[in-house]
Amino acid sequence: MNTAVASTSYRRLNLKRMWSDAPGFTALAMLLVLTMIPLYAAWALDSRLFLGESPWLKPIKFQYALSIYAISLAFFARYVRPDTRDGRPWQIYTAVVMFAIVAEVIWVNAAAMFNIASHFNTNVPAFKAFYPIAGLLAVVLTSASLVLGIAIWRNPSTGLPQALRDAISLGLILTFFATVIVAGYLSSSSGHHIGTSTRQLWLMGWSRDAGDLRVAHFFATHALHFVPLNGLLAVRWFSPKSALRVVWLACAGYIALVISTFIQAINGQPFLRFLG
Repeated sequence: MNTAVASTSYRRLNLKRMWSDAPGFTALAMLLVLTMIPLYAAWALDSRLFLGESPWLKPIKFQYALSIYAISLAFFARYVRPDTRDGRPWQIYTAVVMFAIVAEVIWVNAAAMFNIASHFNTNVPAFKAFYPIAGLLAVVLTSASLVLGIAIWRNPSTGLPQALRDAISLGLILTFFATVIVAGYLSSSSGHHIGTSTRQLWLMGWSRDAGDLRVAHFFATHALHFVPLNGLLAVRWFSPKSALRVVWLACAGYIALVISTFIQAINGQPFLRFLG
C-alpha cells in the first residue's frame, strides 16, 4: 500500500469498520456518549455546588475523556493482526479493560450523586477504601494502549508506511508509561495543585498562578493522538527515510514536553506563565 492510500485508511473514521474490528470498545464509546445526556440534565437541574462548581461537571469531563479513549482504541485496532483480534485472550483482555472503564465511571458518578470528592477523598470511608482500587483500575484501562501499541509494532502487515506505523505504536506505548508515572504521582499527592490556585485557564481549567499536575497528565494521556498525528504529517511531507527520523525526533520532543510540564508543576509554576 502506498503512502497516500495508507494515509486515507488512517483518516477513515468508519464506524462500521470500528464495530467490526473492536465491537467492545466501539459500543462502550457510544454508551459513554449517550449516558452523558442524563448527566447534562442533572447539571441543569441540580443546583448543588461542590468547590464552586456543579458536582456533575467532573463526570461529564471524565466521560468525554474515556469515550475519546475508547473510540481511539477501536480505531487503532484495525492495525492489529486479525487472528490476534479474533483470539479469545484478546477478547477476554478487552472485556477486562471495559470493566475497568465502567467501574471508574460509576465511581466518579457516585461521588457526584453524593456531592463529594471522588479523588483525594479521605473523609468518606467507602471512597477512601476504594481509592487504591480505582488506581489499579486506571492502570488496567491505560494498559490497553500499551498492549495495542505492542501488537501494532509487531504487525508487519498493517499496510502503513513504517514511519506512520512507528508513530502509532510509539504514541500508544508512550501514553501508558507517561500516564502511569504522572497519574501515579498525582494520585499520591493531596491534590492536583502545587501551591495556592486562584485563577484558571478558560476551558481546560488549569491553574494560572500555581503548579498544576493535570497539564502533564493531559499531554501524557493524549500521546496516542499527538504522536500519530505527527507521523501522518511526516509521511505526507517527507521522504520515507526522513519521515522515520522526524517521527522519532518528535516522539523524543513530546517526551520532553511531558517531563518539562511535570517538573514545572512540581515546582509550583503555572503552565503558560506569561498568562499569569
